[in-house]
This record gives sequence, C-alpha cells and structure tokens, in this order.
Amino acid sequence: MFVNRKAPHGTIYALEALEVVLISAAFDQDVSLAFLDDGVLQLRQGQNANAIEMKNFAPTYRALEGYDIEKLYVERESLEERGMSSDDLVVPVEVVDRNRMSELMQEQDVIMSF
Repeated sequence: MFVNRKAPHGTIYALEALEVVLISAAFDQDVSLAFLDDGVLQLRQGQNANAIEMKNFAPTYRALEGYDIEKLYVERESLEERGMSSDDLVVPVEVVDRNRMSELMQEQDVIMSF
C-alpha cells in the first residue's frame, strides 16, 4: 500500500509517489493507494498549478485503471476537513473512515508512505 499524505504541489512527494505506484504496477505488484490528510488534495478536480510553474499531474490518476490499479482508498475525515467529497475527485475511490483505513493498513504486507 502506498500512503499519500502530502499536498500535490510544493514538494516532489506526490509526483514521486505516483511514479513509484505506476512502476510497481508495471511489475505486476498488487498495488493499493491510500489518501489521507493533505494527500486527498492530490485527487482534486480542476487543479491549476500554472502560477507556481508546476505540472498538474492529477489527470494522470486516470491512467491507474490501465495498470489494473483499482484499490484507491480515501479517508472520509480528511475529505470532510478540507470541505470535499468524493464528487470533487478525478477518479472513483472507496471512501472509508479512519477506523477502516487503519484496518486496511494492518492487512498490508508493505506500506510506503509519501
């Protein structure tokens, strides 16, 4: 499981995480992604990073399906704390509460956090 906690812009963590996810899936790894805290902002529709001269890579998440990555989990509380809902996201996700997210993490063999 790859855990995304950082905002999409201002650091390289979010983009690097996405690249590692795609590489892992290309090597037939069973990949799941979790978005918590400011990480939920990575999936927000309508991002515009032109002012900070960064690429908006959010549409790249649509490519996950082509890599058979279908386990995307978003923490409900993180969405709500940022005034968002699943309707604001660029891809379909499973919205889970903190307790369920904790359970999902405990089921993983490996967790990489970005």
